Amino acid sequence: MTPVPLRPDLAAVAAAVPEGARVLDIGCGDGQLLAWLRDTKGVEGRGIELDPSDVAAAVGRGLAVVQGDADTDLADYPDAAFDVVILSNTLQAMQRPADVLAQLVRIGRSAIVSFPNFGHWRVRLGLALSGRMPVTRSLPVSWHETPNIHFCTIADFEALAVEMGLTVERRAGLHSGRQVAAWPNLLADTGVFVLRR
Repeated sequence: MTPVPLRPDLAAVAAAVPEGARVLDIGCGDGQLLAWLRDTKGVEGRGIELDPSDVAAAVGRGLAVVQGDADTDLADYPDAAFDVVILSNTLQAMQRPADVLAQLVRIGRSAIVSFPNFGHWRVRLGLALSGRMPVTRSLPVSWHETPNIHFCTIADFEALAVEMGLTVERRAGLHSGRQVAAWPNLLADTGVFVLRR
């Protein structure tokens, strides 16, 4: 059976995961990425997800996923327990993003983090022209319905990585699934970073 193609941001994350790696996917949703990695790259994957219906869907795919909260439960994982820890499109929903990042690079030998870029030109223009929080392809719901509580830009994330002493091994800015060659903070709607302690 051919795996279902991934969303472009998930495809960028998957491309950074080595074959056969031990992976923890935090905020794994229904397990689409973990299942794809298992089926195409032979990873040994685990997941943690807050939403019980998504946990059930992931377990239904034959995945080892538990219900948990990344803001509080990551301290229970031992150091260097995984080759790669993934936090895809979830950082902006964390209560304490810097603490979560510190846990990612403690638990995994590397961490892959993706997030919507609040510095994208459409977000900036929408806010400037309408005076209201924008709704875009990468930020698709209104401010009062979104789980996002900590919006950041690619530049903000890079500054936090430096402040925390993290090594950025790779970075990519994506717009509509394609890599942006120049000015990612302005032109990319999504940031994808590979980090190490």
